Amino acid sequence: MTYAHVVDVPAPVEMYDALHAEILRRSGTTVDGLLVHVGRATATGFQVLEVWQSRAHFDSYNDQVVLPAVAHLAAGQPGPAPQQAIEEFQVRGLVLEGGNVVV
Repeated sequence: MTYAHVVDVPAPVEMYDALHAEILRRSGTTVDGLLVHVGRATATGFQVLEVWQSRAHFDSYNDQVVLPAVAHLAAGQPGPAPQQAIEEFQVRGLVLEGGNVVV
């Protein structure tokens, strides 16, 4: 079953840019199980929307790639990490490139 979430982070969008670059450096351009990733600037920081083939795919990638990348970038930074607001949601419909209907 697909797994999806939106994460709102009250931090400069440059933090997203640095994290995205570090994640790509660590994992390359192919991510097993990731269907959609969108990052965008917001009035209070940045937001990430992702849709995965399953929660297990997300958990594995988050544990093996994302969290170590965050720790690497946070090393030596003053203060606590910004608090994230995470909202999981059920995907009601998803159409990918070429008209491929996923759910």
